[in-house]
Amino acid sequence: MVDNKASPTSSGRELEKEDISIVDPTSLYNPDVDVSGVDEKKLLRKIDWALIPWLSLLYLLSFLDRTSIGNAKLYHLTTDLHITDTQYLLALTIFFFSYAIFEVPSNIFLKRLRPSIWLSFLMLGWGVMMTLQGLVHNFGGLMGMRWMLGVWEAGLFPGVNYYLSCWYKRSEFGLRAALFFTAASVSGAFGGLLAAAIANMDGIGGKPAWAWIFIIEGLATVLAGVASFWIIQDFPDTAKFLTAAERTLVVRRLQSDAQFSAAGEQLRFKYIWAALKDWKTWVGMIVYMGCDAPLYAFSLFLPTIINQLGFQATPANLLTVPVYVFAGLITCLVGYAADRVGHRGYFNLAFLFLGGAGYMILIFSRKPALSYFAVYLATCGIYPVVPNTIAWTSNNVEGSYKRSVVLAMVISFGNINGAVSSNIYRAPDAPWYTLGHGLVFMYIGLGVISSTVYLFFLKRENARRDRGERDEIIGKEGTGNEKNGRFATLEEAKLEKGDEWSGYRYMT
Repeated sequence: MVDNKASPTSSGRELEKEDISIVDPTSLYNPDVDVSGVDEKKLLRKIDWALIPWLSLLYLLSFLDRTSIGNAKLYHLTTDLHITDTQYLLALTIFFFSYAIFEVPSNIFLKRLRPSIWLSFLMLGWGVMMTLQGLVHNFGGLMGMRWMLGVWEAGLFPGVNYYLSCWYKRSEFGLRAALFFTAASVSGAFGGLLAAAIANMDGIGGKPAWAWIFIIEGLATVLAGVASFWIIQDFPDTAKFLTAAERTLVVRRLQSDAQFSAAGEQLRFKYIWAALKDWKTWVGMIVYMGCDAPLYAFSLFLPTIINQLGFQATPANLLTVPVYVFAGLITCLVGYAADRVGHRGYFNLAFLFLGGAGYMILIFSRKPALSYFAVYLATCGIYPVVPNTIAWTSNNVEGSYKRSVVLAMVISFGNINGAVSSNIYRAPDAPWYTLGHGLVFMYIGLGVISSTVYLFFLKRENARRDRGERDEIIGKEGTGNEKNGRFATLEEAKLEKGDEWSGYRYMT
């Protein structure tokens, strides 16, 4: 918290980690608004119900749409389109290139435009692309639709995570990110059930079962996209479902949590440049790659892996359901625990090790029952680590535009590795897929190494700030180091430097 008795010439060092919880009264957001009548806990629940359920549904549809091709393959997609195993892998791969390319620009557009407009527009677009995917007749058509699906879906996941970070304090964001991401595991369970049900439409209208999977799921997304124009809320300072006092309290809460830009920030190129030159961005990209690349390999090929263990198409899809239910539960538990404990890096390491153990079993096991058990263990190193890494990255970046770019870069780099992981489970390697499991194990190892590096350097930087090595000079007679900057006021230092301000403490 800021010491209200500190003089304007105090150095940044007087603002220790525990001293960031009170906003300087000279910069109080909407100082004329009385928030004493607002119950903070009730407000938080109100925000949760307004944001999380619908956004989670959108991500469920998004993940369902991009991974349903794995279920469709079990219902003769490759046979009907006369495509080879290599061509099928290319159709999976092309999605990730367009998806990764458009994530950063999409997040900038989200910040410049209203979320209710931009996110809804994206949903409508990818719903149309998904529906058209059910009408293709050859390999070229499938490739074109997969590319366009990636273009339109690119903005949702990084956009929503950034959007949620603009509503919640750092100690609250992890659980919300986990709840939102759990839609991915629910979509896995729901996708298997839905595909098994839609398969009964085989032959209706002259369309095979795989085509109906794409068409039905695509039309559902179109309807959700239209509804989203009225359901998705905008940023806290303009949200219509809150009163003026509630909007003010939301912004003040964020500012008290070292989110100094919560009241608004103008787009300037220096914020984008700050994201590009920050070492945390690049290390965070490797951390996220270590869990996101395995995620896509897991979700795209789980039905096939179970199928190759001796189960037919519909039983294989149904056997994925308990795996995804388990993934959703463990993800929410980790999100809650990491918010309470605060040390997200240690959670990353613990669960990556569990996931690595699961894949080690998959590499060497030749018993279907043991391999199916290992699949559950493998989920521990994938599903809970994805939202925990996003929360960890977001928690350590201040500046709304900088955070939007950092999150988009981190997530896009993880997603481009989906292009690699979608090619590692090859038909000649069936039924045990030793090569594929080995490469996923390698990714998890990279996640362990990079998480350790990230954790080490964050702790080292916090220690340097505790020792006063990053102190700025505040005011004309303030103490500090000239190389760290000279600022007229404390508020100027915080807004100008963001997470590089000497009073900011990184979450380890």
